[in-house]
Amino acid sequence: MMGRHDDGQGQFLYHFDLEEMVPQDYLLRGIDRFLDLDDWRRQREPFYSHTGRPSIDPELTIRMLLIGYCYGIRSERRVCEEVKLNLVYRWFCRLSIEDKVPNHATFSKNRHGRFRESEALRLLFEQTRTLIGPSSKMMTTTGHGPAGQAEVRHQA
Repeated sequence: MMGRHDDGQGQFLYHFDLEEMVPQDYLLRGIDRFLDLDDWRRQREPFYSHTGRPSIDPELTIRMLLIGYCYGIRSERRVCEEVKLNLVYRWFCRLSIEDKVPNHATFSKNRHGRFRESEALRLLFEQTRTLIGPSSKMMTTTGHGPAGQAEVRHQA
């Protein structure tokens, strides 16, 4: 007898952990080990108004920019689409399956305006280099293609 897939309403609630979906050797997991944006976020607070509509979390913006850089995604619209669809990207951005991804225009406006004028990205890069540089377990990438094809390894 031929089986039939029932197209009715499926399971209403699902339970899974995004943490379990990310392989241990995945590039973004290696980056996440070194990325601490708490101090950076506190330093950005003066650039945000206490009135009006809430802005995009600056940490989310940085994490999305890193995804675009690591995987060679040059379009901000495409970065937003990929974060919306990819569970590993959601994990890296600290977004649950239900959280909304920022609109590409808002994301672009933040990157071009707020971060460019404050030199925030340069400061973040310098702080990250300071943290990772002297460490005996430094994250490096290998390979000849885009960073998305890179492999994360630890130097002894």
